[in-house]
Amino acid sequence: MTLKKSPIPFNFSAALLTWFDIHGRKNLPWQQDKSPYRVWLSEIMLQQTQVVTVIPYFEKFVARFPTVESLAAAPLDDVLQHWAGLGYYARARNLHNAAKMIVERGEFPNTLSELLELSGIGKSTAGAILSIAFQKSHPILDGNVKRVLTRFFAVSGWTGLKEVETELWKLSEKITPENRCDDYTQAIMDLGATLCTRSKPRCHDCPMSQNCAAFLTNTVANYPEKKPTKTLPIKQTIFLMIQNEQQQIWLEQRLLKGIWGGLWSLPEVENKEEALNWCEKNHLTIQHSQFLIQQRHTFSHYHLDFTPLYIDVKSSNHVNFHTREAWQNRGLPAPIQTLLTQFTEDFL
Repeated sequence: MTLKKSPIPFNFSAALLTWFDIHGRKNLPWQQDKSPYRVWLSEIMLQQTQVVTVIPYFEKFVARFPTVESLAAAPLDDVLQHWAGLGYYARARNLHNAAKMIVERGEFPNTLSELLELSGIGKSTAGAILSIAFQKSHPILDGNVKRVLTRFFAVSGWTGLKEVETELWKLSEKITPENRCDDYTQAIMDLGATLCTRSKPRCHDCPMSQNCAAFLTNTVANYPEKKPTKTLPIKQTIFLMIQNEQQQIWLEQRLLKGIWGGLWSLPEVENKEEALNWCEKNHLTIQHSQFLIQQRHTFSHYHLDFTPLYIDVKSSNHVNFHTREAWQNRGLPAPIQTLLTQFTEDFL
């Protein structure tokens, strides 16, 4: 890792705030009726997810859970249903658990140490909550900020490396102002999201460009350094699409831990023989079965190639059979939601 100083003395925060006053985003849903709860929720939703994607989910979520108390009191299944499609479902489970912790405390925590005790809150999220909701000056280091700092100071090395992250935290702390820390925190996130973007950055519109080490050396594309490439492994499974004579689909709720934890999904098996045994075990009489086209869903650390096996069974009043209306109101993983929608449109 190497670090180059900004070429000339420069008041980073002052220049950024001047730009923010004119160009910053001030009408996002979580910026209205601002509260620690709404700020916290937005920060969790925005982790690894773009603003344009988050907005409709945020609005739907706060309509159902307007306060931390209503979130804490809700069943996890209801929370997951309102999160379905946003991905990274551990965020929703942690959010629900943290809401219970906050209600038990009697007030929303407003110190770094207290926030870090809550499920799913790391140092950067805590800093954003403290700055935006409580006007307490704390640095942040989300993906947008990392990109801005690595370019401005020409910090080499993959940002996932401990020594690089440590240096970026020092820089973030150094340039975070004591005053207007709420606007500053929003401003540096806005800068990364709207100008200092991953591809096609708008450097000539950027208030930092004339002091940005990467821009001045024509090396913007080199920062931040990419994560070393790694071939994703491929996992395979068979999803059982079991339908009874009432055109109801069998769904099961997954364990809380692991991929899609707590969501409703289709049973999984490794082969057709295992599928037949599964049906026999659950006292289901098969009338017809056929494999459908294999599909792929990519997670952050592996590809999942799944083949739907459609199985038509005789009538059953088992509690796991769901009408279309019922499964549409369950918390389903996005690929399962898409698969069921395609199936009902093509086959029913």
